[in-house]
Amino acid sequence: MADTKITELRNDIEELQELMSNSKRKKVQDILSLEIRKLETEWIHLKEKASADSSMVVEPSASAPVQKRYEIKINGYGWDQSDNYVKVFVTLKDVHTIPKEQVYCKITEKCMELYVENLDNKNYKLAINNLLYPINVAECYWKQKTDMVVVFLSKVDKAVKWSHMTEIEKKFEDKRNSRFKPEVDDKQDPSASIMGLMKNMYETGDDEMKRMISKAWYEGQHKKKSDTVDL
Repeated sequence: MADTKITELRNDIEELQELMSNSKRKKVQDILSLEIRKLETEWIHLKEKASADSSMVVEPSASAPVQKRYEIKINGYGWDQSDNYVKVFVTLKDVHTIPKEQVYCKITEKCMELYVENLDNKNYKLAINNLLYPINVAECYWKQKTDMVVVFLSKVDKAVKWSHMTEIEKKFEDKRNSRFKPEVDDKQDPSASIMGLMKNMYETGDDEMKRMISKAWYEGQHKKKSDTVDL
């Protein structure tokens, strides 16, 4: 109702101003000018009142319960890469329904943190530290898609293909592979290299692996004795 009144007053003022600009007689101009000032005063008063009403903060009822918001750490994500970007995919049901202001990232050269606030009364956070290679922070961005957030991490070196997401993952993979990789020595007896590999596999393997290696060892020793007897 107030908005309609304000609009009507503005229209009246503009029409009176047009009449005054077309009038020739001084007396008519004075009357119109007086009426314009009166309407302008009323218009300003209504505008200020409407602005004050819209800025009023409604205090919550003392009896209304305060709803607790839960903090949830995201551990799982997927990732892919193109020549320019490493893309991180985070699945969150209904994340596309919340305002963009509630989904944001904090990104540095070697780390990224994704925040999703107040999604079904929950706050979500994904932190990925010690990225495998540096990223260009200024060119990173993120998008909300249906039930998903995609973070685009811009590569500093466009020519490099990432084998892992983080330094820690790569070190773990390299260490695991090295435990099963026999040492190469041109002067070493090939059978000794095989024995070293078998020993490493036995020490690091599970019960089934140990059983199989023990069986192979026993059968090998038994065959060696049989060959000696035949000779």
